[in-house]
This record gives sequence, structure tokens and C-alpha cells, in this order.
Amino acid sequence: MIFDVKVKPNSKKESIGFEDGIIVVKIRERPIEGKANKALIEKLAKALRVAKSCIQIVGGEKSKNKRVSIDCIDDERKIHELLEEV
Repeated sequence: MIFDVKVKPNSKKESIGFEDGIIVVKIRERPIEGKANKALIEKLAKALRVAKSCIQIVGGEKSKNKRVSIDCIDDERKIHELLEEV
């Protein structure tokens, strides 16, 4: 499944939420040398309780607006439920 994700790097507080139906992930890392992308994948993997290898950025690697593929969970509702628990 592919989702739109908005990333807010260099945030004081880390969190996952929703804005207008889009997943918003706030991370502390700065967008330097792929550190923010790596942190995004780690944060999503932990929240969804899947391996990091199940999550891949498929678009917007150098943008705050990304397309993320999540391969280990086939149910969109399940993904939203897990992210809302965080």
C-alpha cells in the first residue's frame, strides 16, 4: 500500500498524527544526508510494529511531502488504527 506522508523534520517533539487525512510525522532529525528519511522509516516501523524493510520511500525523497510504501500490512484501516495509537 502506498500513502502520502508529510514529514516535519527538526521538530522539538516527535509525534505521528493526521492532517486532512494525510499522515504527519514530526521527527527531531534534520534533513541532512538522508537522516530524516531514515528516522521516518524507523518511526513508522516502530509505530506499525513491522520491520524497517517493509517500509520504503517511493517518492519525494528530498521533499517534506513523501510517498511511502508499506508492504507488510494489507489493510489500510489497520495502518490508521496503529498510527492513531501512537
